[in-house]
Amino acid sequence: MQSQHSVPLAQRGASAPEFALAAPIIIVLLFGMLEFGMFIYSNGLVANASREGARYGVIYSSPRKTQEEIQTKVTDYLKKAGLKDPATINITGAQGSTGSSLSVDVRYPYNLQVLPHFVDGITGTITVNANSTMIME
Repeated sequence: MQSQHSVPLAQRGASAPEFALAAPIIIVLLFGMLEFGMFIYSNGLVANASREGARYGVIYSSPRKTQEEIQTKVTDYLKKAGLKDPATINITGAQGSTGSSLSVDVRYPYNLQVLPHFVDGITGTITVNANSTMIME
């Protein structure tokens, strides 16, 4: 005796329309995760650049570093990491005395790179912000 496991005629080819409906959603979700990962990576780089600038300003203190030297350090860090757009860098407390604080604020415009090609209406930039404050040694 042989059992039959055939698919009814009404359900043949049903996977093609299901795939056609699900594939765009899956692709947008996949590229959304890719975009989010690149954003989080940029956020980490900006935070590290802010810390590096603050550390550079408080540790190497003979003579004290100027705002321009600290800005150059942060800009070089971002360029070496691959972030090419110009960041806005604000430094307060440079050339202060021992025990005073130095604050480095970095704002970087992250341009959406992947999602605007797949989803209409998603454009623009997101500002990534990081602030580091350290005590002068």
